Amino acid sequence: MDFQNRVGSKTGGGGPASWSESNRDRRERLAALAAETIDLAKDPYFMRNHLGTYECKLCLTLHNNEASYLAHTQGKKHQSNLARRAAKEAKEAPVQPAPQKTGVEIKKFVKIGRPGYRVTKQRDPENGQQSLLFEVDYPEIAEGIVPRHRFMSAYEQKVEPPDRKWQYLLFAAEPYETISFKVPSREVDKSEGRFWSHWNKETKEFFLQFSFKLVDPNKVAPGGKPAPPPAVVPPPGMPGGPPARPPPNLPPPPMPPGGGGGGPMGGGIPPPPPSFLPRGMQGQGMPPPPPQIR
Repeated sequence: MDFQNRVGSKTGGGGPASWSESNRDRRERLAALAAETIDLAKDPYFMRNHLGTYECKLCLTLHNNEASYLAHTQGKKHQSNLARRAAKEAKEAPVQPAPQKTGVEIKKFVKIGRPGYRVTKQRDPENGQQSLLFEVDYPEIAEGIVPRHRFMSAYEQKVEPPDRKWQYLLFAAEPYETISFKVPSREVDKSEGRFWSHWNKETKEFFLQFSFKLVDPNKVAPGGKPAPPPAVVPPPGMPGGPPARPPPNLPPPPMPPGGGGGGPMGGGIPPPPPSFLPRGMQGQGMPPPPPQIR
């Protein structure tokens, strides 16, 4: 049948493709796509026999060329067989133990008790900075062991209810028990000369000294001591404050009645208050003094 010269057809245009032609075109496209992603040299199921054809050892199918085999690998039969084989291998594979996590080995030793210690509170006379000096004695410390220390937050320990106002300083050395000191939870000054530790191997004493940072170094007075807080003076007229000043240009207070005369009570001086004497003694003056007892 001539599809080119029929009515309504374009010159050079073919007729509609049949099912076999569409299927062939689809297989060619799948083969081209598989050739870009699949390496036949590494495919364990690809085999070339003595007849020059190709076989799929998984599906037991024959193929005339590589393109046919690549198209087969993208088909439903080959993909389902791959899934079935993977499930079978996973079922038959031995269960491998989970890898163990690498942890810190806990040392086991017999503890002989707590070490002796001394704590000294210090204050810098120049700037008032507070510091603590710890001296811990380890007379029977194990050979080759150096005492260690660290600061621990109140939320790390389980002995007391956590309080954000405090922190703990721990000292540890084998075979002694670990001891801790409860210190204020303030920032430690780790500058040079303010934080140091020393282990004396001869006397077997461990020294640690640290200083707390000043609350506010910007408010230190020139003399070296922290400046006191400013005093709050209440306003005039309030309790504890200065007396209120009278407003200016006020008239003088009125004079008492009878004042201004020339008599003995003149001159605006009020009369003296009456004497408060018991009844019967008024007009007699002051009573005599009591007699002296020898």
